[in-house]
Amino acid sequence: MPLIGHGRYPFSAITQRPDFDWPGGARLAVYLGMNLECFDFGTGLGAELAPGGPQPDVLNYAWRDYGNRVGVWRMLDLFDKLDLPCTALTNSAMYDAAPGVVEAFRTRGDEISGHGRTNSERQGILDEVAEAALIEEATARITLEERCAPKGWLGPWISQSRVTPDLLDEAGYEYLLDWCHDDQPVWMQTRGGRILSVPYPQELNDIPQIVGRKREGADFADMIIDAFDVMLAESAQRPLVMGIALHAYLMGHPHRIKHLDRALSTLKERADGRVWFTTAGAISDHYRSLIL
Repeated sequence: MPLIGHGRYPFSAITQRPDFDWPGGARLAVYLGMNLECFDFGTGLGAELAPGGPQPDVLNYAWRDYGNRVGVWRMLDLFDKLDLPCTALTNSAMYDAAPGVVEAFRTRGDEISGHGRTNSERQGILDEVAEAALIEEATARITLEERCAPKGWLGPWISQSRVTPDLLDEAGYEYLLDWCHDDQPVWMQTRGGRILSVPYPQELNDIPQIVGRKREGADFADMIIDAFDVMLAESAQRPLVMGIALHAYLMGHPHRIKHLDRALSTLKERADGRVWFTTAGAISDHYRSLIL
């Protein structure tokens, strides 16, 4: 029986690809994927601190809401202290649910990317018309607020249907972040052309580690440092992308942000001319400019 494939990209061993550099001769591109998310009250999806009870699930809703009210501001202070840019992966409903949060990242000059309407829903379960409408609605609101269209998209809950890359390409997106299949950007075929897949982490991601695997902030910080050390050494052979996925309702708590501070400060201290601290959009822009 033949293996069912997706038809989006062919197999390619990372050891057998053309070499290139990131801007300034850097070999390791590092970016922070800062998820800016909001949730319906009493319905829909959401990460859980503890097993949820009957709706309205006040415990878990309020725990997540802490991220936008308190945690994100601690994280912004940390990013400012370390002079680190972010890609703000933005639910379009954030402009109404948490006024001032997205604007704070805009003020820093961070990239604002699309991340659906809210994280109470998955787009991949919708039919094509409804999914296209979700993308259109989220894109229109971000474009209105930011006065420019977002270049990149991360599906809420990393959710894609079989036509999501096609719909994103048709909506004008240049890159997507849902596929954690590589440490370099990868071109994906769409029915109208192609779209770039920029690496987005599911290992260096606080939700799978802290919520899923029940690890704590110290362990997560150690993982970030360990990954950086290995990838920086490996980048002598090939250019790499290292993303770090963060959520304010997790890493914005006092007992975790001290460890995030330790990890990111260590990266800055160990960085040299081989490291480019950047955004997912800048990674996409540079890779798209290459002739490989």
